[in-house]
Amino acid sequence: MDQEIILKKEGQGLAFLKPLVAKFTSKFQKGDIISSLKKTGITIVSILLFLGLWHLGSKALYNKEAAYKIEKALTEQGQAAADAERACIASGDSSCQPNTLPSPAQVWSSLQSLIADHKVITADKAAFVEKMAETNAKLVAEGKDAIVYTGRASFVDIVLTSIKTVFAGFLLALLIAVPIGIIIGLSPSLRSAFNWFIQVFKPVSPVVWYLLVFMIVKTLYIGDSSDNAFVISFISVGLCAMWATLVNTAMGVSSVDKDYINVAKVLKLGTFQKVFKVILPSSLPLIFTGLRITLSVAWMVLIAIELLAQSQGLGLFVWEEFQNGANDSNAKIIVAMFIIGIIGFLLDRLMLTVQNMVSFNKNEGV
Repeated sequence: MDQEIILKKEGQGLAFLKPLVAKFTSKFQKGDIISSLKKTGITIVSILLFLGLWHLGSKALYNKEAAYKIEKALTEQGQAAADAERACIASGDSSCQPNTLPSPAQVWSSLQSLIADHKVITADKAAFVEKMAETNAKLVAEGKDAIVYTGRASFVDIVLTSIKTVFAGFLLALLIAVPIGIIIGLSPSLRSAFNWFIQVFKPVSPVVWYLLVFMIVKTLYIGDSSDNAFVISFISVGLCAMWATLVNTAMGVSSVDKDYINVAKVLKLGTFQKVFKVILPSSLPLIFTGLRITLSVAWMVLIAIELLAQSQGLGLFVWEEFQNGANDSNAKIIVAMFIIGIIGFLLDRLMLTVQNMVSFNKNEGV
């Protein structure tokens, strides 16, 4: 009898799981699991095909450059030099290896190397902080600046810097574009007046935006010895990427159903009440579509801007590896390329999720 009571109580305690179980069971009955497995299988096959073609392509390029190096040695120095070059290439010596498209295995090896390097640098930072803890405490007590770690940044730190920069630029774009878009959208006259401004500055290259921001920030920070590369980077990113949000916000506000505006007039809502209670809720889907495009554009232009601004991010990392010309530099560039693509995809999915939460039509994005 006691066992039955306990089992009954346990069943009541797990009652909240019943809707979830029913939901997933109904999905399985509809055959969704088979469809998901098919999609997963197709994705895996396409990835394997991509890796196979990549491997074959890198091998062909490697062999082509190796043959060229051997032929060049034969032509310029004779058979003995050609044989020595062939033996050096076969031995795997980094000093004579063809510097071309790396294979998937080389890229994977470089990724592991970057992760191991991050662990070493993190340990060095922790040791430095521990070593300087007492000294820094005294400096702070005396009102002086603490001594900070100035060693080289790891690849993970570089990625985090780029993410911080793009979000700072995105926030700047949001703060500029949304209010201006609302003001322009409320007035047909202002839309006509500012249309030329939008059409002229929207297609401007990120390089030009960087130069403009550099001129202004350099003057504002004149006499200041602090590094302003981050400030220049995120302002340039924000100004370059804000236009989609500006246009979509103005379009969303101007296309609000006139019946809603008439109801707001009947209710005698003030300007701010009308904007926040009527216009913005109706415009949110278009505004978030603009914000999604803005974030994607910001991430794309970030690499070029970081390179120009010498900001310690992915753009500068890629350029330095290209200039370095080491045997594993090409593989590290490909690692950075994949990281840039994956983060860009995740940022887009993040914005799409937020957009679907505020959209009237919960359509899946592609």
